[in-house]
Amino acid sequence: MMQGEKFFSSFKVLQEEGYLKYATNSFARRGAKAQDTEKSDSEDVSCDAQLLAALHKLKKGDILTVDSLDIKEGETSPPKRYNSGSMILAMENAGQLIEDEELRAQIKGSGIGTSATRAEILKKLFSIKYLALNKKTQVITPTLLGEMIFDVVYCSIRQLLNPELTASWEKGLNYVAEGSITEQEYMDKLDDFVRRRTNIVKQMNNQAALNRQFREAAKNYRTGGK
Repeated sequence: MMQGEKFFSSFKVLQEEGYLKYATNSFARRGAKAQDTEKSDSEDVSCDAQLLAALHKLKKGDILTVDSLDIKEGETSPPKRYNSGSMILAMENAGQLIEDEELRAQIKGSGIGTSATRAEILKKLFSIKYLALNKKTQVITPTLLGEMIFDVVYCSIRQLLNPELTASWEKGLNYVAEGSITEQEYMDKLDDFVRRRTNIVKQMNNQAALNRQFREAAKNYRTGGK
């Protein structure tokens, strides 16, 4: 740690050459561009057997001496847009976004929807114009209407956008199945949640703020809501 900052290091280690030991010559005809890329990659810190053995002896909390620091400049790339396939995988693995381990365990293996309903959920979002699908690339993008719906929910009942809410409901259902609580107790808590959140939304007076958000979002779309 240096002046309140923490530094982390990561690298890849080739433990066994495997087929690469015999396939070296197969890659000898790479173009100049590929060679330049390899040269750039080789600038990263390598890890030999001696260093790897030393790293295995380290324990969490050990204090090491820093001999030198190098700053490597680079540019980050934005994440790729979802396509039909990656969106379904994201829905399936939505529980990975939950920080609470107990809640994450409740939704593990289920995520948003089921294997039989996720494709239909996406199809519904396309049909009601919340999402747009490029039929050629299969890339999914939000529509202006979709962004407006998101903003309304985000500014009113934000919990509905969080997979932790689904996980907590699943946890309650497990309690019912285990007999820890009754079905009526679970429904009473669910009804109370819906009632309280609905009353909060009714008392809100955020139309002006939402209108400003809508106008700002509309700048990113061409005429026609795309």
